[in-house]
Amino acid sequence: MIRARELRVIGADGEQLGILSRNDALHMAQEAGLDLVEVAPNAEPPVCRIMDYGKYRYEEQKKKQEAKKRQTVVQIKEIKFRPKTDEHDYQTKLNHIRRFIDEGDRCKVTIFFRGREIVHKDRGQLMLDRVLEDTRDVAKVEQEARAEGRTLHMLLVPLPKK
Repeated sequence: MIRARELRVIGADGEQLGILSRNDALHMAQEAGLDLVEVAPNAEPPVCRIMDYGKYRYEEQKKKQEAKKRQTVVQIKEIKFRPKTDEHDYQTKLNHIRRFIDEGDRCKVTIFFRGREIVHKDRGQLMLDRVLEDTRDVAKVEQEARAEGRTLHMLLVPLPKK
């Protein structure tokens, strides 16, 4: 598949073999029982390397799997309150928020107003302030309290670990 007539060739152990014709490079690779792989097609002349291409692809696949293993997916969890949420229910939901934050997830705290409760947005704001005060040791606000329709919400994120 290599079309260039002259190639800069790198050997299997990484040493420069110089500029060779395509046929000479292919012949050297076949003698070594390896493949000739074009690594820099836009260079002048193109750079090719003598290597075991199957082994190379296998190692690249393993590197990708290892990187995927180490990555963490941050989710946004949502906890809904109402302006009339009672103390015990508040504490339970607060424990859920703390657990989500400890697991490294973001937490969206929502106050949902039904019916005529929408008139008392100040109660919802007081509840959000209370949640913020109760989680100050583990979380900080990423998005301030914002009203949208019948909801009031803010976004909490974990504090950086020391």
